[in-house]
Amino acid sequence: MDGDAPVRSGHGCYRDRVPRPRTFTTDAIVLSRFDLGEADRVLTLITPHDGKLKAIAKGVRRPTSRLGGSVEPFAELRVQLAHGRTFDVVTQVSVGHAWLRMRDSLEPAATAWYLAELADRSLEERHPAEPLYLLLRRAYELLDAGMAPGRVARWYEMRLTDELGVRPEVDRCVECDRMLESTDTFRWVPPLGGVLCQREAGPPSDRTGLSLDALKLLKAYQRMDAEGLALLRVPPAVEREVESAMRDFVRIALERDARSLPFLDEVRAGH
Repeated sequence: MDGDAPVRSGHGCYRDRVPRPRTFTTDAIVLSRFDLGEADRVLTLITPHDGKLKAIAKGVRRPTSRLGGSVEPFAELRVQLAHGRTFDVVTQVSVGHAWLRMRDSLEPAATAWYLAELADRSLEERHPAEPLYLLLRRAYELLDAGMAPGRVARWYEMRLTDELGVRPEVDRCVECDRMLESTDTFRWVPPLGGVLCQREAGPPSDRTGLSLDALKLLKAYQRMDAEGLALLRVPPAVEREVESAMRDFVRIALERDARSLPFLDEVRAGH
């Protein structure tokens, strides 16, 4: 039955169902975008209550557009949208938080694109997404405040997997459920969901050695808040080990590689 079709009452007569408003207003963050035609741009937005949705900003690429640079990434927007057949249509935009400092260097900006891509791939359209919205918003605040981008990314990845219900197991062996001990030899097995102890063989092609220091850092990412993580002093080799472990885990969880990672790695390498 169509959303605005009349509904039959108990007395045999018909009454009109209240139609949904033609326009609605929401907070939103741009996850991705692509150009359409000569002047339009299609945006993928994350919103707290309407989830992920696609909207077209008509004429936004023209110099005279009143929307102008408002519908840019790395900002929290207040957007008015009109319901459309294929895409919703952006009718008004104002900027709530611009997070301008995050744009001043390439690594925070490239990290922000990576986090947005993970959010995009984690969401279905038109499903409420307030926890993921707030998670991305907080990550952008941390990047804008100057927290190390790699730390922000690991903090975000760990909490994203938690929200998706696939939080990695770092306290017990994923096979025998035995508490991990500091004298163990550890292996990281993303397809099984976390750490494997030395007593279990596991799939030979999907296991990677994990140092005790890396295991401790993984536990810190699960248990500490962002402010505490920012103060940790960790050897670069351990940071890289945990980065590789979490990237592998996220790839398994989302069933694909993030397309933004090669660019992020080039930026970090100084290219």
